Amino acid sequence: MKTYRRQIREKILQALYTMELRETDIESAADWLLTPEIKGDPNAMKFFNLLLGSIKGNREEIDRLIAAHTFNWDMNRIAIIDKNILRMALAELLYCEDIPPKVSINEAIEIAKKFSSTDKSSKFVNGILDAIFNELKAEGKIRKNGRGLINHSPAKAQKSEPET
Repeated sequence: MKTYRRQIREKILQALYTMELRETDIESAADWLLTPEIKGDPNAMKFFNLLLGSIKGNREEIDRLIAAHTFNWDMNRIAIIDKNILRMALAELLYCEDIPPKVSINEAIEIAKKFSSTDKSSKFVNGILDAIFNELKAEGKIRKNGRGLINHSPAKAQKSEPET
């Protein structure tokens, strides 16, 4: 089974960017970007709708977190791509319980490397996300469930068979 999560993240980023530049709603901006493969995969669409809905429904809270950690930077001064990468990653950290925080942060960094205009963007995104994640984790606001997530700590390390 193919996973489309990276592709979906990139499509959502493009939709958020489109929204900033044109007067359109997020659903319209995102819908035309989706491939037939994504639209035909119920799990991909579930992730797409969850992430998009989380960004849309919690944008004020997400923007407050970003603003609180971008000292000396007005939200309007942050590059549109970087701001939207931060929004997307924070929505994943806060509202996608099955995605490990490291995955959300690493995906944001990789997408920043691909879409941002400067080499410094990925470092900026990493620094802001790391600071926000550490604060949210200390406050108990990160809720993750499942294998490899923050609340999972195996009692004993198990030997694994070598991959073939």
